[in-house]
Amino acid sequence: MAWRHIFNFFLGFFSAKKSFSIGIYGPVNAGKSSIANRICMDWTGQPLGSVSEIPHETREVQKKERVAIKAGGKILTMNILDMPGIATKVDYREFIEHGLNKADAQQRAKEATKGIVEAIKWLEHVDAALVVMDSTKDPFTQVNITILANLEARKIPVIIVANKMDLKKSRSDKIKEAFPQHAVVPVSALNGENMPKLYEEIAKKVSP
Repeated sequence: MAWRHIFNFFLGFFSAKKSFSIGIYGPVNAGKSSIANRICMDWTGQPLGSVSEIPHETREVQKKERVAIKAGGKILTMNILDMPGIATKVDYREFIEHGLNKADAQQRAKEATKGIVEAIKWLEHVDAALVVMDSTKDPFTQVNITILANLEARKIPVIIVANKMDLKKSRSDKIKEAFPQHAVVPVSALNGENMPKLYEEIAKKVSP
């Protein structure tokens, strides 16, 4: 009967290898958590976490494991990692502008800074990355360039998600012009527009 244990071990091993971890990166308030929630809602019926207009709402990595999606004629199992927003600096006064008192604002800034460091460390555990950008804003920023440079240095497959295509000021073409080396998929996390295209692109990136 020992062969059955060996068979089950290898079966479990190869099944586990079919899953992959996808990190969702981007600047503050680009819509990372909204994209994470949209993916989870589409395939599990439950959101991953909360969203807020206050910057750095996500200050720790939020995870949803073994989310099965169907795309490109395949069923893929992925672990979704919603990363804290990346910023070149965190100023506590920004939180005061959103109604927090000084002490709470300083604490929030401290947590946000720690979250940025954690997000970078998690690059070691990411198999592919969605880099979310606000398509209504200039994409050629220090934050976006830094995120992509870190991913490229580690040879992590990248898909740029041009979020907020539902807004009139959306210009996903500007993102394509700025970063022609990467696939760019315009979507709306708000209403789910073009999400099937994103799932197809994910399937292409993670396929052997």
